[in-house]
Amino acid sequence: MAQGYVRSSDLPQVIPVFPLPGATMLPRGQLPLNIFEPRYLNMVDDAMAGDRMIGMIQTVGPTGERPPLMRVGCAGRITSFAETSDGRYLITLTGIARFRIATELQVKTPYRQVRADFSPYAHDLDGPDPFESFDRDSFLGVLAPYLGSRGLDIDWDTARAAPAEALINSLSMGLPFEPAEKQALVEASSLRDRCEALTALLHIDSAGTASDEDIPPRVQ
Repeated sequence: MAQGYVRSSDLPQVIPVFPLPGATMLPRGQLPLNIFEPRYLNMVDDAMAGDRMIGMIQTVGPTGERPPLMRVGCAGRITSFAETSDGRYLITLTGIARFRIATELQVKTPYRQVRADFSPYAHDLDGPDPFESFDRDSFLGVLAPYLGSRGLDIDWDTARAAPAEALINSLSMGLPFEPAEKQALVEASSLRDRCEALTALLHIDSAGTASDEDIPPRVQ
């Protein structure tokens, strides 16, 4: 049960959305955000006065004042809030459930709002997926060369001990994949599917980096 929500019908039908390419959230994942634009400060104020729910969603296509939105995002609840001396908000969203946009509303608020359909992802409210068949050693064996090729590192003791869902979802959210790749991870129907997609991306990226390194420099 996520934050007291039992059924998808318990969730708000209309939610504000924060469109941000490359920033994704998954159920029970935690996403820290530094809010400074006036329209999103307004959004956080309104969310804090209500159910504290904000939908994270990526954009697709051209950038601009109102870029098109991906069809699937994830709603999170503000679980940490602090205000800085220069007026920024430092918040943490904890993922509750994914949603599909039913329609974007015409609103007077400076931020965008959508009617969210949570029913396709009602299982997000069931609690963590234990994924008992998760082959951790094999997965970490694929993760290590990816991180090494990018000069990244993680706490390996934590990676070996963390529940499968926490590990897979945190990496899906945090690793620097392209927006379309991150969206595929968000939309994966099950944790097993997400793990398979993540593993494939790690393989592809590591192979591509290795190939680039094998290409000799051109002589000018």
